Amino acid sequence: MTDGAPLASVEAVFREEHGRLLAALVRRFGDLDLAEEVAAEAIEAALAHWPVEGVPPNPGGWLMTTARRKAVDRLRRDRAYAARLAVLQVEADRAAPAPPADADSGLPDERLQLFFTCAHPALPAEDRLALTLRCLAGLTTPEVARALLVPVETMAKRITRAKKKIREARIPFRVPGDDELVERLPGVLQVVYSLFTEGYAASSGPSLQRLSLAEEAIRLARILHRLMAGEREIAGLLGLMLLVHARRKSRSGPEGEWVPLEEQDRGRWDRAMIEEGRGLVEAALTGGPPGPYGVQAAIAALHDEATDLAGTDWPQIVALYDVLLALAPSPVVAVNRAVAVAMRDGPERGLALLDALAGEPRLRRYHPYAAARAELLYRLGRLGEAAVAYRKALDLAGAEPERAHLRRKLAAIDPPH
Repeated sequence: MTDGAPLASVEAVFREEHGRLLAALVRRFGDLDLAEEVAAEAIEAALAHWPVEGVPPNPGGWLMTTARRKAVDRLRRDRAYAARLAVLQVEADRAAPAPPADADSGLPDERLQLFFTCAHPALPAEDRLALTLRCLAGLTTPEVARALLVPVETMAKRITRAKKKIREARIPFRVPGDDELVERLPGVLQVVYSLFTEGYAASSGPSLQRLSLAEEAIRLARILHRLMAGEREIAGLLGLMLLVHARRKSRSGPEGEWVPLEEQDRGRWDRAMIEEGRGLVEAALTGGPPGPYGVQAAIAALHDEATDLAGTDWPQIVALYDVLLALAPSPVVAVNRAVAVAMRDGPERGLALLDALAGEPRLRRYHPYAAARAELLYRLGRLGEAAVAYRKALDLAGAEPERAHLRRKLAAIDPPH
């Protein structure tokens, strides 16, 4: 085994198993801080043992067993802490519904219990999302900060505040009853989609995509869809993720490089997944006013139905973005609409819309905004300004394949001397 192999194996297992490991530990011990600490200690133990003994056949099980032992050891050393956790566990057991007899019945697993806990209305909306990405997606605090476009210090405070609130308010780790489900559902959907987004377009690291993370988000959305089949926004979210995930094989080149939409081989798109997604779009848009996920899914469906970039129905996409801005206004949606307008009406019109957003604080850390401006400036022949915008995007981008793409674009108009 090479020196780098154990570290790479631990990292891969951690990314794959972190949410499952943490949720099971929280369910067992009823304390998020304890679960995070012993999970981290289990990773440290793996780094010490695996280079010598080899990676075990079931690395996730090894981590779980090690973490549980460390938690028990800690509780034995700290009797007051153990007593407090025992009270919390009794309260959680009383509040929790009986576990399903059939593990394959389609009922939520422990990760969904943690999802709904983190989506508790007692937590501010921004804290819910930050905590869940940190705990269930296994993102570092800087990665969560980058994904949510806020400073790292602000994000660290949010996560600490959310944990404290859960502990002090004694929020139980469980899936809520039917009367609470609908109230918490928007927060859960937001978290699932953020989990998918991080998997489909990693905020940092050597890879463009973290497919296991995207697929986990889709799996959780399928469970929600089975549980609450009448909720059209669940259908919209699941459809959106499938329609976007259908392009996964064409988004990266042979060396892992990023392939933009206009250069992708659409013959490699997953047609079965697209058809399933289109069916879910119809369900999401039928029977009442559309929701934000249903509208986004409809936009994704138009992209997937087009034979090429030029043949895309840009007027319809712009119209859908108008609806989306009314339903869920945000600077990011406005950026996407401006790009669609550029495709419909030309780069000058799109650039004017982007420049009108220059004062939005969230966009200062959003590299696609700078990259979109750079591309439109390039198309208008304003190469000096395009180079400045590309440098800005390069400073903000985190994933190496995107950074490499931006370096290539910059070198094409401003070659190094």
